[in-house]
Amino acid sequence: MDSGVTAAFSRRELVRVAGVAGASVSRRGLRSLNADALSSWTDPVTGTSAFVVADGVGDHLLAARAARTVAAVAAREASQAGAAAGILAAQAELLRQFTEKEADAVLVVAVLPANGGPCDIAWVGDTRAYRWNGRVLHQITTDHTAAEYFRSLGQRPARRFEHLVLTSARTVSPDAIGRAATGSSHGRFLLSTDGVHKPLGMAEIKETLARCATAAITAEALVDGALRAGGSDNTTALVVDCR
Repeated sequence: MDSGVTAAFSRRELVRVAGVAGASVSRRGLRSLNADALSSWTDPVTGTSAFVVADGVGDHLLAARAARTVAAVAAREASQAGAAAGILAAQAELLRQFTEKEADAVLVVAVLPANGGPCDIAWVGDTRAYRWNGRVLHQITTDHTAAEYFRSLGQRPARRFEHLVLTSARTVSPDAIGRAATGSSHGRFLLSTDGVHKPLGMAEIKETLARCATAAITAEALVDGALRAGGSDNTTALVVDCR
């Protein structure tokens, strides 16, 4: 499978390899440009596939370029060395290419082995990964935001803290990268930017993942639903079906 990247416009891309079918949709909201990006890569030797969704920090060209860079690098490295290694490789390339601090992004990486074993997940910021196993929807990631930090202390955060990320591709230290693993890679996975999952609640996401027949239809329905729910941010959904 060749690498596929989307950033500046709405595009659907479909991936089918070794029992894995994936599709993605990315659309510009009420921003001047779409600073979301996504990428996928399958290692030709092991058959391990990596999927990445990135969200540029800001509404400017440097943010979009940063998101595209980290998505592409993270997918290729993660397919060989794991999700967290993919983020660290993306950070190194981002710092190498861009001296401007405005060139930054948040991202989530999912690595799915060809044998159906555990899925390796890593993330920074407020991009998310979900898994629907046919009965239960599980949000795998926890947002690295000021709001989530205050909730962990039992406090109710101000709304403005929902969009204040505490980690990013440029700034994260290795020990601050979010890490998780699923018991199995079977099921339907969703990687999304906050333009999708913040307008939609868990109930709406679960209903869409359960109702739609294919990954392509599901990704389209999630993006459409987020925009209909009043979302104004860039919206990107990547759905992967693993059988």
